[in-house]
Amino acid sequence: MFRRHKKKVPGLNTASLPDLIFTVLFFFMIVTHIRHDAPKVEYRIPQGTELQKLTKKSAATYIYIGKPIEQLQKSEGTAVKVQMNDKYVTPDEITDYVIDERSRMMPEDRQQMTVNLKADRNADMGTIIDVKQALRRANALRISYSAERAPKNKE
Repeated sequence: MFRRHKKKVPGLNTASLPDLIFTVLFFFMIVTHIRHDAPKVEYRIPQGTELQKLTKKSAATYIYIGKPIEQLQKSEGTAVKVQMNDKYVTPDEITDYVIDERSRMMPEDRQQMTVNLKADRNADMGTIIDVKQALRRANALRISYSAERAPKNKE
């Protein structure tokens, strides 16, 4: 009459677990931004006041201008380098790279192609002018410069 009944804990229903996992995976695939190329040059972008965001990033090609990062300075030296697609290039090779990039783009993006220069604030203008001349030869006439917003003065 006074026997103890052992209460059993009901089993955990895992039927919806795969749906939950795929939903979370899909969320992270949509939200995360995959970086295509890793900068091999150090650059501190200059500050500006009249800045605009880049509207169509799928039609953007990035060119990095600066000194090699510390790990590469022994093999590459400390002179200013130009980087495109994880590779150092000379200003003469930029024309071919830009033409190749344009040929890989979707037809609607080719008209909107923008070359984004991420140059160090202390980079010499001679290198930047050489890069701009190479872009002109490749008929890449939309050029934007990366900058960060200058802090507002509180007076």
